[in-house]
Amino acid sequence: MLDIMADPAVEEQVSKISELCHKCGQFHLLQDNHLYNFQDEVDDELVCHICLQPLLQPMDTPCGHTYCFKCLENFMQEYNFCPMDRKKLSFQHCRKSSLLVRNLLDKLTILCPFQKECQQTMQRCELEAHLQNRCPGFKKFKSDIERRKHSHSKGKEDSITREETNAAREAALTDGASSLAAESSVAAVVSLGTVEPGLVNPAFEEGEEGDLPQKASLVAETSTIEIHRDDPEEELGMRIVGGKDTPLGNIVVQEVLRDSVVASDGKIAPGDHILEVNGVNISSVTHCQAISLLRHPGPVLHLMVLQEKGFSNKTLRQDSSPAVNREVIHVTLMKRDPSEPLGIKLIRKTDEAGIFILDLLDGGLAAKNRKLSQNDKVLSINGQDLRQGTPETAAQIIQTSEARVNFVVLRQSGVQLPDAVEDGGTPNSSSSSSNGGSPVHHRRRPDQNHYRRKSNYQKDLPQGYLSQEKTVAIKKELKESLGITIGGGRDNKNKLPIYVTSVQPIGCLFRDGRIKRGDVLLNINGIDLTHLNYYEAVSALKSNAASHTVVLKALEILVPERVPEPTDPSSDIREHGFSWSPLWITWLGLPNYLHCCQDIVLRKRDSESWGFSIVGGFEEGKGNQPFFIKTIVPATPAFRDRRLKCGDEIVAVNGVSAVGMSNSELIPMLKEQKNKVTLTVVSWPGSLV
Repeated sequence: MLDIMADPAVEEQVSKISELCHKCGQFHLLQDNHLYNFQDEVDDELVCHICLQPLLQPMDTPCGHTYCFKCLENFMQEYNFCPMDRKKLSFQHCRKSSLLVRNLLDKLTILCPFQKECQQTMQRCELEAHLQNRCPGFKKFKSDIERRKHSHSKGKEDSITREETNAAREAALTDGASSLAAESSVAAVVSLGTVEPGLVNPAFEEGEEGDLPQKASLVAETSTIEIHRDDPEEELGMRIVGGKDTPLGNIVVQEVLRDSVVASDGKIAPGDHILEVNGVNISSVTHCQAISLLRHPGPVLHLMVLQEKGFSNKTLRQDSSPAVNREVIHVTLMKRDPSEPLGIKLIRKTDEAGIFILDLLDGGLAAKNRKLSQNDKVLSINGQDLRQGTPETAAQIIQTSEARVNFVVLRQSGVQLPDAVEDGGTPNSSSSSSNGGSPVHHRRRPDQNHYRRKSNYQKDLPQGYLSQEKTVAIKKELKESLGITIGGGRDNKNKLPIYVTSVQPIGCLFRDGRIKRGDVLLNINGIDLTHLNYYEAVSALKSNAASHTVVLKALEILVPERVPEPTDPSSDIREHGFSWSPLWITWLGLPNYLHCCQDIVLRKRDSESWGFSIVGGFEEGKGNQPFFIKTIVPATPAFRDRRLKCGDEIVAVNGVSAVGMSNSELIPMLKEQKNKVTLTVVSWPGSLV
C-alpha cells in the first residue's frame, strides 16, 4: 500500500462501510494488514518494505531483512526470493523478530479511527480493547449495523421463497443465458477428434503416418462435481479464460490456485472445460456472464465439466487388463510445522505414468493418519495435477506447503506393487521422499526470456475494445498520500504492466476521481513505469508523491462487456486471501507496446503429437482474430513442458508472425515441424473466481 493514511472518521465514508475490521476499526481486504493512524512519523527501521507501513507481526529473513508476516507470506506464494536483495528465500526459514522489536512496535502511539466521536490516543496494542469496551464511535457504528440487519431480516420474511430468489438471481446474472440451460449432457463420453469450426488441432491430427496408434482419437468425459464451502462467499480459487465473445468459445480452467477451495477438493484441473454451473448451461455465454455465475455465493456449487482422458487406444489398452475395483480417495494431512516430514516414499514405475506410494515410514504423519496406502496412485497434491508428474515435483509441493497437504489418490484393490527401481536404478524410474532430509534436485529450466512485442508481430485491438490514455495533474498537500494500491510489475510471472488494484476512500486520487481501479499506470512526473518491477514501481510512486504537484499518465481499457462492480468501497471484492486483478478479457485490449512475449521451444519424437489445439485466425465476416491455446493434452510435449497454458496467444511460429493468418495457413506450418518448434506466446492471467 502506498502511504495510505486511512481515516474513516469522514462521516460519509463510515456510513457506507458495511463491515469494518473489529481489531483496527478500519476497512481492508481480509488478506491485508490492519490499518492504523499513527500520531507521529515512524522510523524507517520499523517500516515493512513490502506494504510501506509500520511492521505487524514482524518476521526476520536469514539475509537480515524484516517484513510483516502477512506481507511476506503473500509474497512468498508467488516468488522465492527476498524482496530487498532478491536472494533465494524460503518462508519456513524466516523467524519471528525479537520480543524487543515487537514491543517497540506495539507501543507506537496511534489515534482512534473514529475521530469525530472519540479523540483518544493510545498504544497500538491497546486499540482492540479500546474499540470493544470504551470507544463511543465504534459502539455507534455497531448499533447502526444491527439496526440495518434487523430491518433486512424483517423484510426477508415477506419475500418470495429461497428457491424463487435463487432462480431470479440466476436469470439476472446470465442476462438471458439461463434460457440456454438446465439441459444435461446427453453423452458421458465425447470425442474431441471431430472437426470444430475455426479449430486447428495439431495435437492429435492424422498426418501421413495415419496408422500411428496414438493418433486415433482423443476421448474426454463429462462429470458432475460438487464443491462445498464453509463460507458461502469464499473464492473458489481458480482462474478461467474463454467465453462466446472470444475465439476460445468455451469457458476453460487456466489455473487452480494453491490452498484454495477447488485445490482442496482436487477434482478440477487446468484445461477442464466448464459446461454447467448449478444447472445453468455456460457453454455459449460471454466471459462476464460466466464470471457472474461462478462468483455467485452459496454453500454448495454444482459444476459439470469436460475432462480429457487421453487417446482412445491407451484407454482400451488399460481397460483390457483384468477388472479391478478403483476408488478415488481424498486425504488431508496437517503439518504442525512447515518443515515437518510426512513420512512418504514416492516412486515412478517403469511401465505406467504417474506417481505411486511405495512406503509409509513408521511413526510418520501419513502412517499415523492411516488413510494413505502402499501402491496408491497420486492424482494431485494441493490441487496440482500429478497424473503425469514426477516424485521430485510432488516432493517440492509437499515441502513448500505450510500446514495443510491435500492428496487425491486412486486406489486399486487386489493389485500387488510391482518391482520398482529406486534411486540409482534405470533412467525410466525415479523416487523421492517427503521427509525433507536430502534436498530434491530438479532439472533447472533456463531463465524465461521475455521481450516487448516486435513491430512485425503487431495486431489490431479486438472488435469493440478501446484503450485511451489520460493525464491526471493533481495539486496536493505535501504529506497527503496518493491512496492507491497497485499490482503487476515486470517481475510478475505474467510480466504484467503496473495497474491500480484499489483507490482507497482516503487520498488525493480518490478525491480527484479520474484514476480508477484497473487503470494501467504509464508514468508519474515523467518517470516511465512500464518497464519496472513491482517494488521499483512502489518506490517511484512513493518518492514522486512527496511533492505538491503530481502528474500521472494512465491507460484505461474499455471492454465490450463488464462484470457489474459494487459502488460501495467497503464491498470492494473481498477475495478471502486473493488480491483483486483485472479480468482476462481486459488484457486482450492492452496495446501491443505493453505486451511481453516469450519464446517456448517444444521438442518431440517422430511418433508424438505436439499436444495442443488452437482456435482463432482470420475468418470471413470476423476479420483477424488472435490464435489462442484451447486444449493441452496430457502426456504430450506441450503438457510436459508446463509453460503453455490455456488462453495463451500464439504470436509467431519459428519467428514467422501468425498475425493475419487463417487456419489453412497456420496448419501446414505446424505440420512441417517434425521434432522441434518455437512458439512465441503472450500469456495473460485468467479471471479469478
